[in-house]
Order: sequence, then C-alpha cells, then structure tokens
Amino acid sequence: MSAGKAIDIEEQYDKIYRYCYFKLRSRETAEDITQETFLRCYERYGHYGNEWTLQYLYRIAHNLCIDEYRKKKPVQIPEELPDKSYEEEILTRVWIKDALSELAEEEKELLLLRYVNEVPVGVIVTVFGMSRFAYYRKVKKALQKLQNKLGVSHDEN
Repeated sequence: MSAGKAIDIEEQYDKIYRYCYFKLRSRETAEDITQETFLRCYERYGHYGNEWTLQYLYRIAHNLCIDEYRKKKPVQIPEELPDKSYEEEILTRVWIKDALSELAEEEKELLLLRYVNEVPVGVIVTVFGMSRFAYYRKVKKALQKLQNKLGVSHDEN
C-alpha cells in the first residue's frame, strides 16, 4: 500500500465507530469492531505512521462489519424508553428513518460516509471499487429520493 497523508487517529476513531454502528446497529459490537479496526491497522503499520490511510481504516472496518453481519446476531431492543421530553426528537428521527428506508443500503452507506463522516470522495470510491462518475450518480440519485420523501423542493439553479 502506498504512503498516504497522515491522519488524526483520535478524529477518525469516532467516525469509524459511527460507520460500524450504522452497519451493525449495536453499540457494543460497533465499539468492538472499531477497536479491532485500529488494532489491525497498528499491527500492520506500527504506531500511527504515515502509512495509516483512511482507505485502509475503512476497508478493515467494512470487512469486519461484513464478517460480523454474517454471524447474524439478533437485534438488541433497548430496555428503557426515552422520557416524553424527547418526543419531538423521536418524531424527527422516525421521519428521517422513514425517508432513509426508501434508500438502498449502499446509498445510505455512501451518504453516511460522505456527509456524516466527511470522508473524501477519493477514499469512498477506493473502498467501494467504483469510479467517481458512478459515485456521483449514486449519491445524486439517493439525495433526490430523500428530497422527494421529505418534501424538500429542489432548485435546478
């Protein structure tokens, strides 16, 4: 693997965790996979050298999530429900979750990586093995689906 730009490990840790949580829907499992991702990177490249790249971190996390998903662990249901003070937040989340349910898993994953984790497009296309053209086409389609579902007007300007 070629040397890439050095990355801030602390900054990326939370982003890798969010990615794993998105894929696995389990806090504990996402924490374990995130730790395993960084351990494997450390085993290969040592102590935070210049070889640590986002592509490698996301590829490891992606593969570990796939392995975990294949184990088909049951979904955990929270024991406690939030207070009524969270009602508006819950309704907003349900509304957004409903809109996101219209998207394919790959579309959701692409949007998470780009807009939530702020992963550069070059890293995403490498992880997914797709061209930039294919990436932009898929993201545009996903955003249009979300806009339609949420009733957001889209300006053509």
